[in-house]
Amino acid sequence: MDEENNLESPEEDIEFLEDDFVEVVDLDDEGEAAEDGLAIGMEDIGVSEEVDNQEDENGAISEDDDADLCYEKHTASIFSVSIDPVNNSMAVSGGEDDKAYVWRIQDGETLMECRGHKDSVTCTAFSHDSKLVATGDMSGLITVWDVATQKEVWNFETTDLEWLEWHNEANILLAGTADGNVWMWRIPSGDCKTFQSHGCRSTCGVFMNDGKRASVGYEDGTLKVWDLRQGMHTFHLSDGTSHQGSITCVDAHRDNVLVATGSEDSTVKVVNTNSGKVLSTLAAGFQSDDSDSPPSIEAVGFSPQQPMLATASLSGVLGIWDLSSYRLRQQCKHPGGVVQLKWDHSTPLVYTGCLDGVVRLWDSRSGSCEREWRGHNGEILDLAVSRDGSFLVTGSGDSTARVFTVQTPGR
Repeated sequence: MDEENNLESPEEDIEFLEDDFVEVVDLDDEGEAAEDGLAIGMEDIGVSEEVDNQEDENGAISEDDDADLCYEKHTASIFSVSIDPVNNSMAVSGGEDDKAYVWRIQDGETLMECRGHKDSVTCTAFSHDSKLVATGDMSGLITVWDVATQKEVWNFETTDLEWLEWHNEANILLAGTADGNVWMWRIPSGDCKTFQSHGCRSTCGVFMNDGKRASVGYEDGTLKVWDLRQGMHTFHLSDGTSHQGSITCVDAHRDNVLVATGSEDSTVKVVNTNSGKVLSTLAAGFQSDDSDSPPSIEAVGFSPQQPMLATASLSGVLGIWDLSSYRLRQQCKHPGGVVQLKWDHSTPLVYTGCLDGVVRLWDSRSGSCEREWRGHNGEILDLAVSRDGSFLVTGSGDSTARVFTVQTPGR
């Protein structure tokens, strides 16, 4: 494929490429209170190590499973789940069984099997208009499917795939690979650009809000902001200001300026991509006394409503930070490591997916746990929330995906 193909022509109308108080909430204590009959948040939220008797002998969901639907087509861990953004009616899941499926959320009917993958499917995503779905496996095979016709419309093989992202307004796909290159394609034509590696793995990436730039994290702790039209990086967080470990997660603020990165070094950096300055380095790992090494930061996310940043780490702590002062406002403790977080689209609430198999809903203002959803008997590996905020989908190490109805306070 010719990497020099011109990507500067517009697609449709898209001009493409041009306070000191901290409250600590510990669920171990909360669980004891719940057992004593005390009301906590919206309901009692005792925490258990595992969930038993989730299905009866006929495969039906039992009473101690909060899920409305359990999708059981996979035969191994589910690494990635996504919800179609337009109708909120379909999900796509990818797993360790080298399979990806598109399925209907209402009844769990499999609509399409995304065939041809040769390794664990670790990346799944719908395009902005829900007409296309992309699936990518660890070996580097990326395939795009037309949802309506259930036909493959494009595929490409890279080196080992690390991450995959759709543009928020155009059929443009961005991916990072183990050799450090970042690839960008127009779908389905396959017009391509490559943003060259500086010699280490590209570990995560996200489009900026303007759709003309992308923020990309690397294994050596550096961050680059790429101008997608020019093919040059306009910002490079490098030695002296970079992380001391691999960047594991990145999020871009809606203001198109701030970027937050989390790392294996147990810190989060908030960066102004216009000035090139690190505004703050947050000690977000919250290392426990019995830990031999600093816990990795697994997820970061800017609130869509308030000037707040949420961070999640393998220490089991969700941190809520005030962006005006970079002070820690809430420290929400989980019984296990937190691997994913999602802000609610219209309220100051945060969902977390945890290695204990439980999804929790937190109020960022008070730090209280408002709700729990149980059902998995394995760790949660991915979490997606519908755009209308009415339900969420989880993928787990127990080889199932589950759909949970969400009734959030204040909506």
